[in-house]
Amino acid sequence: MTIPVIDFSKLNGEGRAKTMAQIANGCEQWGFFQLVNHGIPVDLLERVKMVSSECYKQEREDNFFKNSAPVKLLKELIDKKSGDKLENIDWEDVFLLSDDNEWPLKTPGFKEAMVEYRAEVKKLAEKLMETMDENLGIPKGYIKKAFNGGEEDNAFFGTKVSHYPPCPHTEMVSGLRAHTDAGGVVLLFQDDLVDGLQILKDGEWIDVQPIPNSIVINTGDQIEVLSNGRYKSVWHRVNAKANKTRRSIASFYNPSYDATIEPATQLVKKLENEEVKFGYPKFLFGDYMSVYTEQKFLPKEPRFQAVRTASADKHHATSLKK
Repeated sequence: MTIPVIDFSKLNGEGRAKTMAQIANGCEQWGFFQLVNHGIPVDLLERVKMVSSECYKQEREDNFFKNSAPVKLLKELIDKKSGDKLENIDWEDVFLLSDDNEWPLKTPGFKEAMVEYRAEVKKLAEKLMETMDENLGIPKGYIKKAFNGGEEDNAFFGTKVSHYPPCPHTEMVSGLRAHTDAGGVVLLFQDDLVDGLQILKDGEWIDVQPIPNSIVINTGDQIEVLSNGRYKSVWHRVNAKANKTRRSIASFYNPSYDATIEPATQLVKKLENEEVKFGYPKFLFGDYMSVYTEQKFLPKEPRFQAVRTASADKHHATSLKK
């Protein structure tokens, strides 16, 4: 079983209806799919591969093996000979790129390539969200506007640059523990050759097959809420590898922390002119992230319940002040 692969170039033209149906299927039945011919120039993708790998080798690799917490904790666990597994840490070197944080400076061409790539992948995210709007039957631009909290450009767009180094005891630690993503739409530029990413489909872990220069798409918890459960966020994980380094560049189009998230009104069923209350709450994304930070690797349903309770408590406290 392999996740769907969609030729995004056919969105415009005679193949549009079929492509839209493929995207709908990818969102509804899988929560993960791959885009090929997505419009990001191949020469830019090649530069991104090169500068990311160089950055890891020049600025990150030595420190990971000499000073990082996963390496130290794994060594301690091996010395104990207990047979236990590291449960609360990932075998991952990772840093975040956003518009307002510090970027690596030592690797020639890194910032130039990544600024250009982030601009291209953000445009792709917004185009993809418009296809979701159309497939869901909600107004064009609905998801983007919800994430931005209005017409202004307030949504958070971050890029997580990860490398999963060779691990001497893959049975004792995960590359990245199983989780769903907190935010909106995730666009992953993964390693061409080294696999390791898996999704949970019908109770079975399925490999996300490497395809050169494809972009892997997955929907996060906020898309699940906005779609009123039609587009579910999906559990995924990364397995550590014994003798290979895997590169992973994931970009997140997430709501602003001040954005109010709730099911789109067009997707909430009505009975005798009264809305049927579904299981998804209305909340500020910042409140959701406060819960998610503590519960990322736990079942997501209690997260929705916790943010519902927090929102109700906040509303009650505000009412008392009036």
